Amino acid sequence: MTYGPPIPVIIDCDTGVDDALALLFAVRHPGIDLRAVTCVAGNTDVDGVVRNTLTVLETAGAPDVPVARGAERPLIEAPRSASHVHGHDGMGDLGLPAPRRTPADVDAVTLLHREILASPRPVTLVPTAPLTNIALLLRTHPEVTRNIERIVFMGGAAGAGNATPVAEFNVWHDPEAAAILLTAGVPLTMYGLDVFNRVVVPAAEVHRLRTSTEPGARLAGDLLAHRPAAPGTTAGGTAVHAPADGTGGTGGTDETAGGLGDAGALCAVVDPRGLTTYRLPVEVSLAPGPARGQTVVDRRSRIGEAELHEGTREQALVDVGLEVDVPRYVKLYLETVEAGGTG
Repeated sequence: MTYGPPIPVIIDCDTGVDDALALLFAVRHPGIDLRAVTCVAGNTDVDGVVRNTLTVLETAGAPDVPVARGAERPLIEAPRSASHVHGHDGMGDLGLPAPRRTPADVDAVTLLHREILASPRPVTLVPTAPLTNIALLLRTHPEVTRNIERIVFMGGAAGAGNATPVAEFNVWHDPEAAAILLTAGVPLTMYGLDVFNRVVVPAAEVHRLRTSTEPGARLAGDLLAHRPAAPGTTAGGTAVHAPADGTGGTGGTDETAGGLGDAGALCAVVDPRGLTTYRLPVEVSLAPGPARGQTVVDRRSRIGEAELHEGTREQALVDVGLEVDVPRYVKLYLETVEAGGTG
């Protein structure tokens, strides 16, 4: 595949195993000009996120990309980590060395503001984390939207959630921030759980990466090994209906295959044709209770009785990813991460 001029990209992350996979891809893909990375509490505390981000960039052989520390808690909620998924250090407890690099001497919102407005071309902003930093940016410096091409965010779900039965972790962690994002006034692409869980690297490829002598590729393999295919999917992204007793059923899940997770959102930036999206109204449920943090995606072909009787509400139109070409993105990821270590 040939690419035009590199796309200016800024990643806002909570590194995190799959955020790390996304960073490796962004550093090594020739179609991405990674201009900055900002960090927010989520998968682990914000200081751990900064440390992990710097370590990944160093291992990947990244140029001197500025990294800034951001919000250490959501706008309203108490911080809630995902250490049961990402390990106590947020990086699968792989025992990675402390980075030699240091973060920028400005906070995340300041760095976002500076880098977005300084970019000679409109920036694609890719949040793969709770959206606290982005909400603070939009409320503090709304003028940045004039130089944002698109926001491709990993978050939400049109179907089942993971933090709750209906809410995805990043949105659930800070629902008010996600609601602010929907008012950004720029094109939005939602790379949610409906596609997030389907892009799985087969076990043989994971093992091959883990035996690589190149540090970045080997790190990708170790991270993928820590992210087994999501329950209910196989290495090809096909749904598997497990029995109620949780035994996995016939065929089951290939636990040695690894999910790309957040990295799929970066694949969608450079190869949007691999992601099928539908422009749909989306809102975030903010009320207390079991639906808090749900991204309510209206997939109806016509309005219903509620709108007929109560009138329509203004809702953001979002390009919601509902289908993904799994082999295409797996191939893209592997080729990028492995080729990037040979230059």
